[in-house]
Amino acid sequence: MSQIFHPATNVLARVTIFGALILVAVLGGVLYEIELSPFYTSVNVTREQPVPFSHKHHAGELGLDCRYCHTTVEKSSFAGVPPTQTCMTCHSQIWTNSSMLEPVRLSYRTDKSIAWTRVNAVPQFVYFDHSIHINKGVGCTTCHGPIAQMPLTYRAQTLYMSFCIDCHRQPEKYVRPRDQVFNPNYVAPANQMELGAKLVAEYKIQDPRHLQSCSTCHR
Repeated sequence: MSQIFHPATNVLARVTIFGALILVAVLGGVLYEIELSPFYTSVNVTREQPVPFSHKHHAGELGLDCRYCHTTVEKSSFAGVPPTQTCMTCHSQIWTNSSMLEPVRLSYRTDKSIAWTRVNAVPQFVYFDHSIHINKGVGCTTCHGPIAQMPLTYRAQTLYMSFCIDCHRQPEKYVRPRDQVFNPNYVAPANQMELGAKLVAEYKIQDPRHLQSCSTCHR
């Protein structure tokens, strides 16, 4: 009986199959790297704003407390964006003729909110409450990075599920004394794990097994 396919066909089939598997693996790796890159996550990428507000100047150099602008952060799920009146508390007296601040003055005159571009956000299917994190000793810079060093604000963390789970799995690695939560220059001490374990008990932070439950963030 004559053979329909040439023996070399077997080699070609193997090469094709293995080549396809390698190609899929390479494409998967490329897509994974893209997903973690600033192109996709926007980490370390500054966002254009209607007014170039500098956290470095206001929080870092002038020492304004985060709560002066983000008034609801201790008692609400959201930190809150300050109304124009908050800006004008100072800027009705200083830099009154600055062209850079004209959008602020226009907003104040017309009573129309400034359309700030959001920098940090989680998907709509994720429930995140600022107040519970603040009251459990999670500092602003844990999620928002070195905010007092940012002339223009950028996202410091991916805010992916893996980032949140890491903290929920070992909260003692991140919690700090409550009086240091709003300190933008806070540096974790050498005995962070020892201190963190003590604070986890003191602040009655839930067992990590409960913190990693799906319903904690997906409600």
